[in-house]
Amino acid sequence: MHSTSLDAVFPETCVSAAVAAPSIHNTQPWCFRLDPGSATFQVRAAPERGLRHTDPTGRALHLSVGACLLNLRVAIAHSGWSPVRRLLPSPEDPGLLAIVRLAGSVARRPTEHRADLYEAIWRRHSSRLPFSGRPLPPYLRNELCEAARVEGARLWFPDAVETERLLRLTAEAEGRNRIATDRATESSRWVHRDREPGPDVGMPREALGPQDAREHLPLRDFTAQRHAERLVARPFEATPTVAVLITEHDRRTDWLRAGQALQHVWLLATAHGLRASLLHQALEWQDLRSSLSPTPGRTDHVQMLIRLGYGPEGAASPRRTPRMALDDVPASR
Repeated sequence: MHSTSLDAVFPETCVSAAVAAPSIHNTQPWCFRLDPGSATFQVRAAPERGLRHTDPTGRALHLSVGACLLNLRVAIAHSGWSPVRRLLPSPEDPGLLAIVRLAGSVARRPTEHRADLYEAIWRRHSSRLPFSGRPLPPYLRNELCEAARVEGARLWFPDAVETERLLRLTAEAEGRNRIATDRATESSRWVHRDREPGPDVGMPREALGPQDAREHLPLRDFTAQRHAERLVARPFEATPTVAVLITEHDRRTDWLRAGQALQHVWLLATAHGLRASLLHQALEWQDLRSSLSPTPGRTDHVQMLIRLGYGPEGAASPRRTPRMALDDVPASR
């Protein structure tokens, strides 16, 4: 494939889609390099944008990059090409998390994703607002499970009793986060106050949402100061729908697959009119993460809790421009 053939892909449009992916604390810990000669995108970690205290192993960073990789694949297919990805392609270059090569016309190959997922990229936002409590129909749960499966993960919808247990573990983690000074300081750094977001971006306050007046749904306290007397509290859904994203193993490749599965599920949910927010707190404490497993003693590894429901769209969080993300990669690599 000649470099001129890559012009039709609109590389910056593809990267715009990739950077629209969710990331922990909206840190956007990714960067890209384009090789026109081989028609290949490199997707790299940006470790300086990682969370040293909250995510010391880099697991959440890999999930975030996996989510942006899914968006990149969807955007490439939307541009008319077939994306072929390799995860961790170079053991001697651990910062290179994936490459995506444009292998040919999508028309000649079966598509991996629904066509409406591309449009959903631009509408997907975290919604930390109350949902209606309307249940998800069984056919939709099945579709979401299939979206996770094709990316190499499993999506599990626990029953009400198990959901309560998962929420209790999340609340325990949230309590720990509030008194862990290093984590609270790190988290607070990524919340905008009375200033425009800088190059680090992060989250505007309007994206954080209210607290649950019933103190039942433990949404993240990003500032470690979101007490009821300082923040409006509203009643959230009494019986939240929480889906659990699971992988069989817990290697870096599994984290990247889980991130792609998370984003595939989220885009499909968005296309169906669902909203979502993530409950990640218990995954940040190893003992609590182990307790999240539906089958203690098995090798299944929980990678994310996803709250799903029908409700208002959440506020958008800012994104770095494609040029900023592309320019983050040293030209000498």
